Amino acid sequence: MYDNYEKILDELKQHSHFRDLKDFDSKDEKYIYFKGKKLLNLSSNNYLNFADNKEITAEFLDYAGNKYPFGSASARLLTGTLPVYKELEELLATLYNKDATLLFNSGYHANVGISSALNQKGDVIFSDKLNHASIIDGMRLSEGKFFRFPHNDMTALENLLIRERKNFNNAFIVTESVFSMDGDISDLKTLVELKKKYDCSLVVDEAHAFGVFGEKGLGVCEDLGIINDIDLLVGTFGKAVGSMGAFVTGSKVLIDFLINKSRPFIFSTALPPINIAFTKWIIENKIPQTQQKRTRMLDIARKMGSQSHIIPVIIGDNKATVDLCEILFHNGYFTLPIRPPTVPVGTSRIRLSLTCETEENELQILKEKINEMSLVKQAK
Repeated sequence: MYDNYEKILDELKQHSHFRDLKDFDSKDEKYIYFKGKKLLNLSSNNYLNFADNKEITAEFLDYAGNKYPFGSASARLLTGTLPVYKELEELLATLYNKDATLLFNSGYHANVGISSALNQKGDVIFSDKLNHASIIDGMRLSEGKFFRFPHNDMTALENLLIRERKNFNNAFIVTESVFSMDGDISDLKTLVELKKKYDCSLVVDEAHAFGVFGEKGLGVCEDLGIINDIDLLVGTFGKAVGSMGAFVTGSKVLIDFLINKSRPFIFSTALPPINIAFTKWIIENKIPQTQQKRTRMLDIARKMGSQSHIIPVIIGDNKATVDLCEILFHNGYFTLPIRPPTVPVGTSRIRLSLTCETEENELQILKEKINEMSLVKQAK
């Protein structure tokens, strides 16, 4: 009955493309325990080491007591909006100096919900070619048109705007700030200029920058001083914050529109109140204490050639990438192979994610093994 599925899976295995779920022994804020080995975890989005941190968890539970339920049992538009949800939304709106904020259950829910709702018939989205799958899926579900411009190519985008902007009503330029697979940073200042010049709205996904960049940890837009020029700013809580969920902040009319038209928001059970309370507590009490550690983490990343705490090591071939991960495993590092369709064909890589507890000297053997692999690749 399922022969066609088995055939597809067999082909994935033959091309070192098959994925499976890892059965980890345990993990803490810095290490992961797998197959009896203690490994430096370089494949997590736990950038500030708040997730899996027993001291942080104990401190929060001492603060929270029994004030917050472990389940919401309802969508937000029914009985799923308790005071703590509005408190977090208002906190974020204040931090970003925006009219309003709306919580989503994940970054994927947020991006799918935003693009699919706002891009109505007669509208258009101009999207960076390397934007996250959630943004792409949202555009595909929308009733509007969309165009994808070459990654971070502002000349190509402007040419596209000259050609196409006049043909549509509302227009949106959508980008990530820190790109999740390449670790590079969007040319946001030029995007602000283009959005003003061609009467577009600018949507920026700060998923991998929220909690890391900026004096207050608000992201690259804070770092560049352009928050007021961003129409909708998206962030997630499942990465640097060590929690779960996401948010979008912007004008009241756009937030109200999403409340009424965004299907992932309307038809999802709200996140547990205890989770929302934890997120709010982290943002208020813990992120402000991390600036020095965040700066040090980014300094280490820049020494390794990246603009951010995400460091891509592009190998190209699927099997060679899997083999490198195995070599690193035996040398005390946990890394994962990133392969198509997550990245373009021929650009398979390992994606190193630093945390604020990563020490520069801990990466020495890793750099040696990567260099060895590169020499073997060049010899071939």
